[in-house]
Amino acid sequence: MLFTILFGFLSTLLLVPLGHKIKSKWSMVLPLIPASLFLYYLAYVPAVAAGSTFSQMIDWVPSLGVNFDFRLDGLSLLFCLLITGIGTGIFFYARTYLKGHPYYDRFFGYLLLFMSAMLGLVLSDNLLLLFVFWELTSISSFFLIGFNNEQEDSRKSALTALTITGMGGFFLVAGLILIANIAGTYQISGLIYSRDAIIQHELYPLALGLLFIGAFTKSAQFPFHFWLPGAMKAPTPVSAYLHSATMVKAGIYLLARFFPIMGGTDYWSYPLMIVGGFTMVYAAVHALFRMDMKAILAYTTIAALGVLVFLLGLGSKDAIVAASVFILVHALYKATLFLVTGIVDHETGSRDISRLSGLRKVLFPVALAAGIAALSSAGLPFTFGFIGKDLIYEATLHTEGNWPLILTAVALLTNICLLAGGFMAGIKPFFGPLPQAYEKLHLPPLSMWLTPLILAVLCLLFGILPGITGDFLSKATANAIFGAETHMHLKIWHGFNTVLLLSAITLVVGTLLYLINKPSENKLNAVARWNKLSPQYLINRFTDGVFKGSTLYTNSIHNGYLRSYHLKIILFAEALLIYKLWLSGPIQINWDQLTPLTIYEVAVVIILLGALLIVILTPSRLTSVVSMSVIGYCICLMFVFYSAPDLAMTQFTIDTLTTVLFVLVLYKLPSFLSLASPKQKFRDMIVALGFGTILSIIALKVLYEPVSKDTSNFYGENAYLLAKGKNVVNVILADFRGIDTMFETVVLSIAAVGVYSLLKLRLKSSEKE
Repeated sequence: MLFTILFGFLSTLLLVPLGHKIKSKWSMVLPLIPASLFLYYLAYVPAVAAGSTFSQMIDWVPSLGVNFDFRLDGLSLLFCLLITGIGTGIFFYARTYLKGHPYYDRFFGYLLLFMSAMLGLVLSDNLLLLFVFWELTSISSFFLIGFNNEQEDSRKSALTALTITGMGGFFLVAGLILIANIAGTYQISGLIYSRDAIIQHELYPLALGLLFIGAFTKSAQFPFHFWLPGAMKAPTPVSAYLHSATMVKAGIYLLARFFPIMGGTDYWSYPLMIVGGFTMVYAAVHALFRMDMKAILAYTTIAALGVLVFLLGLGSKDAIVAASVFILVHALYKATLFLVTGIVDHETGSRDISRLSGLRKVLFPVALAAGIAALSSAGLPFTFGFIGKDLIYEATLHTEGNWPLILTAVALLTNICLLAGGFMAGIKPFFGPLPQAYEKLHLPPLSMWLTPLILAVLCLLFGILPGITGDFLSKATANAIFGAETHMHLKIWHGFNTVLLLSAITLVVGTLLYLINKPSENKLNAVARWNKLSPQYLINRFTDGVFKGSTLYTNSIHNGYLRSYHLKIILFAEALLIYKLWLSGPIQINWDQLTPLTIYEVAVVIILLGALLIVILTPSRLTSVVSMSVIGYCICLMFVFYSAPDLAMTQFTIDTLTTVLFVLVLYKLPSFLSLASPKQKFRDMIVALGFGTILSIIALKVLYEPVSKDTSNFYGENAYLLAKGKNVVNVILADFRGIDTMFETVVLSIAAVGVYSLLKLRLKSSEKE
């Protein structure tokens, strides 16, 4: 499993030197990467359907609980097949859709990076590893959403998506660490054994809330939903891949994965039912007012995600079965509709349904795919969507308590609006008279329209033969989510019952709504009047306030003057130290216990003060540097006086080297510029004297603190045993501070990349101005 993830990452790296080949004759190689991975995971279907699970464990940082632990069960297998299977179609589609684009190779590099990150996310069996891949999906999707980086809207949409999902990731990692601390393990499959301990813990509601925020932001639940319609600025292959089948369902995957661990309580059920229920109705109704095909699909996607959250909130066996089927149902018909939208936009230059009609006459295979997908989204018998919607109604009707009627009514309203939205995007552009402007249109290349047609055929095939997915895939998915055997068996006909009646009502009322509803600019503007109450408007106002506050803070605190930074840092340190000294109580100093001053110490201090005075008053940089070296050598002598020759030698070496380097660098620079006024000099003198006084008091106070040798004993006992080093100081620097050094190296590497990028930057004349 690790190899399949690395395979995508390595392919991404290979696109750097081989990108020019991909742009020409090697582009056919690209779809073979997800296709080979799809076949690899497809081979696992029989074994997983029989109840087997597969694990892979590789130590990485075991001391921190971070390991390459992967697990393949019914849930992760379903997502792996979606990621690689639909990914294969997207790669075939995109290689033609973006042909001739100057960043052709870069696009597929981002797409491969995202695919690998999603595979890592759904296969991870370690909480921290899951979070690493979770964030990697956010970063790679940022590049994909903002791919058209010359357009301001694309850049803004990418930043919005990254901000919302990144914020969710911050809350998620806090929740995951909290869960791991409660359970005592970072292994996800091991958390099930600590289910009772987690649920009964006093921090269970907090951990659950943090987990929910992470899932809601990624899966575009209200009030975090608005980033998804904005992300439609991305190229169509991105919308079809990320926003129908993969990225937006990462939050659904997270909730499904943690259902057997943390689900089944009121804290779990009611928030998910309320948020999911409100999101699906809100988004489904909003879709009816949109005129852009992508916008319609974006809001219906949000509604579908709300349905999945709603079902996971219900938590019954029927609801879990419905969710496991609907994940696949939605992925198939929504990816088809997105790809069809891309073809329509590619050929006509428009996605406005008020202008599009009759395209079936010139784009018949595309119209056929769109029609089948729209009918599946509507839940027409003999389509996969019919089975999915029947299962949703069955789940709501069989809910315990007094809620079945209300929950069923909410689901019915949502499905009616989703049917109308699906017809608006999948039927409306292809029926009616063909405008004269579109009479000369022709079919795009085969690789573009074949992918949506295959997905649409699958909507029919799985609807006619539901046992193909039910017995071999969806059943294993439902069992993995539910944490027990669901005895699921999909079939077309369940007899004349209430569920069939609800499906018929959905088809009839939804079709009438589609025929009656006429989206227009006036209706859209009427809805826009309420934008001041929308979460997006409120969050934008908040971010504007943050921006103004940060601007004020930056202009006052970070004004660009090094002397100002030094002054503020020292003042803050003084305030902090004074506060700590005040808390510690009065200082008791026994002057008789202090050793008397010697003539050597007094002489060194006098030399040190003289050198310091020269540093302050001299206009010459070289004189200042030499005087600073004298101060350093005086400190070396102090170390010698107090029996620390190793520190003295270190100080001597560093001071000598620093002085030589400064002389080499600064000898050609002009004299100091005296910009400080007498008042500023007096202020700086007071600050400096205050800092020195505080440190002197701390040094005297330390002399009378009780000595604890626990840390010294630990390093002395473990330096050789754990780090194989006899010099304790060297061991501390090289081994125990290894992580610190690693991050310092990372920071320097990032800085080096930034500097290199600036050196290689070639701006246009307009950009220079």
